[in-house]
Amino acid sequence: VPSGVSDQPMSDQETKQGAINRAKAAKEAQPGCDFYVGMEGGIEVDSDGGMWCSAWMIVVAGTSAKVGAAKTATFGLPEQIAALVRSGVELGLADDQVFGRVNSKHQGGTVGQLTHGLVTRTEYYRHAMVQALIPFTNPDLF
Repeated sequence: VPSGVSDQPMSDQETKQGAINRAKAAKEAQPGCDFYVGMEGGIEVDSDGGMWCSAWMIVVAGTSAKVGAAKTATFGLPEQIAALVRSGVELGLADDQVFGRVNSKHQGGTVGQLTHGLVTRTEYYRHAMVQALIPFTNPDLF
């Protein structure tokens, strides 16, 4: 489902909003499920101009107002990729250009490329997704 934010979110707030929008849109598109999930990756720019990648995971309950949220670890982008992103190129396309790949964001993602496969995009998201489920696995506490 569409995120409702720019193709390349450039702030933590925009990235989180994209994940929220995806979870809500999934709930509207397919009513009756137990959970709805929204995931959105984005970039934050620090005061020195460095670019940092992370992603938000949002889980929305199907039958209540309960919401779980968590964020992945953050890692820096090398300048060669950051320069392309600054020029308006979406991160996945910038990766393809720098690493000579096609559709690399669906083949391990930026984190997979930069860690030489030690951390795949799926693995990178997995811990945050489990953490976003904490309110649902601990209903007596949330």
